[in-house]
Amino acid sequence: MFGRRKKGTAADGAAGEAEQVVGGVGSGAEEAGQERVRLEPAPRPDGPWDSSEVREPGEGRVDLGGMFVPGVDGMELRVEVAGDAIVAATVVLRDSAIQLQAFAAPKREGIWGEVREEIASGITQQGGIVDETEGPLGWELRAQVPVKLPDGTGGFQVVRFVGVDGPRWFLRGVISGQGAVQPEAAGLLEHIFRDTVVVRGEGPMAPRDPIVLKLPNDAQMVPEGMQAPAEDQGSRFAGGIGQLQRGPEISEIR
Repeated sequence: MFGRRKKGTAADGAAGEAEQVVGGVGSGAEEAGQERVRLEPAPRPDGPWDSSEVREPGEGRVDLGGMFVPGVDGMELRVEVAGDAIVAATVVLRDSAIQLQAFAAPKREGIWGEVREEIASGITQQGGIVDETEGPLGWELRAQVPVKLPDGTGGFQVVRFVGVDGPRWFLRGVISGQGAVQPEAAGLLEHIFRDTVVVRGEGPMAPRDPIVLKLPNDAQMVPEGMQAPAEDQGSRFAGGIGQLQRGPEISEIR
């Protein structure tokens, strides 16, 4: 069941700030004349899952078309748009959030290593700090990204960038709020990421094209006047998904 719910949690602001982080990312080692070693996607024994690997992807998950997102008690689900297409979903749990987006990827090449380099480069160019580390979800970036504080002064927002390569897709997550700094607050968000099912489809897609989502059939949208203002443009992968606007917000009530 889906019902109306107002925005305004601390995690709302954290997720919004993450979307503004970097613009113009994407030079990478190849443009510097270095040859990149492209590896096949690593095994995913604990997920995230491809739709071919799950018998009943809609069981216990919210059907967003291109993704099935696990439903948990008390979660708020916000979808985000680029133009007329829904391309990202953010799950808010109390004062933490995880933004999820799936992209098309080459059949036999993972892109998460390349994307990490692009994100890190963009953040450091804008004065942020990035640490690449192996976490519960594999290799990730833990970043302090420059943001504008409510009083107009500059500050930093702690954000975790996680990602996993699947068969012809790449799933990226941005963890913000308390989940980015407190391991005990991150556990449920990490479970949501790990148990997400990606529906790539069989149609042709260019690598890095976003996999389009849809609203659940029984979703109720928050009135337009209650939506947050559009965010500044940013990188497709770095904290944001680039040129996205906050879209309808739905809440799951269990």
